[in-house]
Amino acid sequence: MRAAVATGPNLPLALDNLDIPQPAAGEVLVKVTACGVCFSDLNLLRGHYPFARYPVVPGHEITGVVTAVGEGVTFPEVGTAVGAQFLYDSCGHCDYCVRGDQILCPRKRITGIVADGGYAEYALFKAGFVTPLPDGLDPVAAAPLMCAGLTAFNGLRQAGATAGSRVAVVGLGGVGALAARYAVAMGARVAVVGRSRRGEDQAKALGAELFVATDESDPADALKGWDGGADVVLNAAPSTAAAAATLGGLAPDGTLLLLGYGNEPLTLPTPPMILNRLHVAASPSGSPHDLRDTLAFSAAHGILPEVTPITLEQAPAALDAMADGTARGRSVITFG
Repeated sequence: MRAAVATGPNLPLALDNLDIPQPAAGEVLVKVTACGVCFSDLNLLRGHYPFARYPVVPGHEITGVVTAVGEGVTFPEVGTAVGAQFLYDSCGHCDYCVRGDQILCPRKRITGIVADGGYAEYALFKAGFVTPLPDGLDPVAAAPLMCAGLTAFNGLRQAGATAGSRVAVVGLGGVGALAARYAVAMGARVAVVGRSRRGEDQAKALGAELFVATDESDPADALKGWDGGADVVLNAAPSTAAAAATLGGLAPDGTLLLLGYGNEPLTLPTPPMILNRLHVAASPSGSPHDLRDTLAFSAAHGILPEVTPITLEQAPAALDAMADGTARGRSVITFG
């Protein structure tokens, strides 16, 4: 099978031919239909994950079809269209696992970082960690839902967003754009915070009622003037400073949720935090039941990202464009 392999930190992605793996007990073999190109894949190549296993096939936004199952697997059956996510597997017996919070398992393993992922024509997965795709969901456009969509949808739920909530989304990249669409579909009121007016038309098209350009106004002041502030600020920008700048724009009992962040620490103004019972939280990806809910909600509301299909051979160029900031839209590797 054709595959792309990360051979070590700060080394280029290598195109190779590998043997098609065979499923062991409890595993399924998936013929990959599509795999999204995620910023985490770039971080893997940059050596940002000390726990990474090299060589490894990157990719954790995967859709495909089950073509073989290992001993003991009764579900999913051969022929089932499935998605595979950031979470490869977990220990199965800790408190987090038994209550369905496998993403918090201390022994969890990550797809495309410590276990081979979707930059290949075939991939092995644990049967309990693939999720059937809802009928009619385009598997190519749906690939980024396995990470960007899951992170956005589950993040909104973890932050307590409901119908009528005022939700401010910082950054309109892959996660931010989906978060805005999900929040609108949930019945929330949405604002978008960006660096300049360049993203205003996109924000309004996604359903935002307010756009804040930080090169023109202080985001905290602008959000505070939005009927008293945001109930949830969801930071999807890769910057801790961008998140911190919005903290003063929270309404009392509001929550700042970190989905994106930078290397700089987050400094909190203690008195207003206490006086207004403000919350700061963060959320990683999600567990299998969270992905099932994400896909069901996406299918019910017709929420899919705009994607650019590419070949496996074009993946290195897509990652280079992501690294130098020239990438536009969401690239998805497709296999014929």
